[in-house]
Amino acid sequence: MFEQFSSGYYLGRLYVEPSEGDAAVISRAQHEQVNRQLYADGGIQRTDLPLVMKLENTHFTVYGDDSVPADTVAVPEELVEETRISNPPSLREVFLAKAERARQLLSVAAGTPTSDEAIDEFVPDDPVGGGFDDGSFDDGSFDDGSFDDGSFDDPTGI
Repeated sequence: MFEQFSSGYYLGRLYVEPSEGDAAVISRAQHEQVNRQLYADGGIQRTDLPLVMKLENTHFTVYGDDSVPADTVAVPEELVEETRISNPPSLREVFLAKAERARQLLSVAAGTPTSDEAIDEFVPDDPVGGGFDDGSFDDGSFDDGSFDDGSFDDPTGI
């Protein structure tokens, strides 16, 4: 689904479609798989932590949801409106922040030092009442839009 791209990102192609929700979501199974394969460092890891993706110039957090088809990212309608997507769903290149880059972006959004403890403190255990174990972080409470201003874009647009 994703391949090496740069020191901070993986590159993948996903169908991007609008959703009525407040947060971006992908298939829960793929979300957990990506967390295990790309974010885990060998120890016991949470597989429900948000992924950090970038579509065009906007960074956003992504959670798992059983209702989303495989190889699809459903994003809030406002985000689709900010892109060059004119007829969704559309197969698009998306960037997935590597673990260290994701920690940096999440800690900046939280206003805390880069550390696992800071990330754990910032990520709510049960934002939608679905229980911690099922990883249902799909209410958007984590994405405050702080990445939407392009402040993390370098000259290459990444």
